[in-house]
Amino acid sequence: MATWPKTLDQAGITDPALRRDYSEQRQLVAHYARAEYTAVRLLLPAQLVPDVLAATAFMHHSDNLIDQGPAEERIAALADWESRVQAALKSGEADQPVLRTLLDTLARQPQLRQYVEDFLAGAPLEVKTAGFATERDFQHYIDGYSLPAFLLIACLLGDGAPTAAYVAGCRTFIEASQRLDFLNDLAEDLADGRLGIPEELLTRHGLTRDGLTGTGPTGKDGAAVDGLRPLLADQVRQIRSGLSASYGLVDLVPARNRPFVRALVSIQGLTLRAAARKGTALLDGSARPQVAAALRILAREYAAARRGRDTKPAVSGSEPTAGKTA
Repeated sequence: MATWPKTLDQAGITDPALRRDYSEQRQLVAHYARAEYTAVRLLLPAQLVPDVLAATAFMHHSDNLIDQGPAEERIAALADWESRVQAALKSGEADQPVLRTLLDTLARQPQLRQYVEDFLAGAPLEVKTAGFATERDFQHYIDGYSLPAFLLIACLLGDGAPTAAYVAGCRTFIEASQRLDFLNDLAEDLADGRLGIPEELLTRHGLTRDGLTGTGPTGKDGAAVDGLRPLLADQVRQIRSGLSASYGLVDLVPARNRPFVRALVSIQGLTLRAAARKGTALLDGSARPQVAAALRILAREYAAARRGRDTKPAVSGSEPTAGKTA
C-alpha cells in the first residue's frame, strides 16, 4: 500500500491546496467508516483511492444533512445544499473542501456527474421515508435513493461510463445490502419511528409495528417474537440469494478492482451470517460480523491485489471458503 503522499502523487494531485483538501476528506472518511476506508486503501489502485474517498465524503456530508431533525428542516437543508452543489458544478469553483475535491474528481471521472445529479434528486425520498406499505414502495426507494447513492462510488470502479449490465448488477447488490441494513438495524429503526420491512410482509406473518416495539397487546416477548422468526428466515434467504448473484459484478470491473468488489460482497455476507445467528434478538440490537473473518477476507484480497491475480469466490453470500456452501 502506497503512503498517502505517494497515493496523491500517483493520482496526479499535485496542487498543495487540493492535497490538503483530499487529506481532510481522507481523515473524515477514516473516522466515520473505518472498515470501508481500510478496504479502499488496501484493495484499490492508488490512483483511484482519492477519487473514491472524495465521492464517499460527498455522500456522507449530504446524508448528514438529512439524517436528523424534523423533516421540514432536513428538506430545507437539502435544498440549500443542492443549490450549492449545482452552483459549484456550473462554475467549477467551490468554497468547501468536500466540493473542491468533488470537482477535481469530476475532472478525471466525468461519468460521476450524472450520479451526483441522480443522488441529489433522490435525496428527498430518503427524508420522507419512514417505512414502506408494500414491496413496490421498497423497490421505488431502491431505484430512487439507494442505487444512486451506491453508484456514486460504483461508477468509479469500471472503465468510463457504466454499462446497463453493470448498473443492473449494482442494483442487485444494493437491493440485497439495503434489505440487510434494514433487517440488521431493526431495533434502531423502530426506536426512531422507521421500519424498512414492508408493512404487507408484517401482515402476512401476523405482525405489527406496535407488536415489534412491545407497545402492542402481546408485547415483543410474546407472539410478535414467534411471528418474527419465519419473517427473518424469509428475509435471510432473499438477501443471501441477492448477495450470491452480486458476485457477477466481479467480472464487470477491470481486474485491478476485482479484489475490492469481492471483499465488498463477501463482508456483507459475513454481516448476513451474523444477523441470521442473532435471529429475533435483532429486536434488541444489531449484529456485527466476526472481526477475524473480515480480516481474513481483507488479507486474502490484499494478497490477490498484490499478485495481480483474479480468483473467484467459492461461497456466495458469505465468506468464500473452499468446500463449503452458503
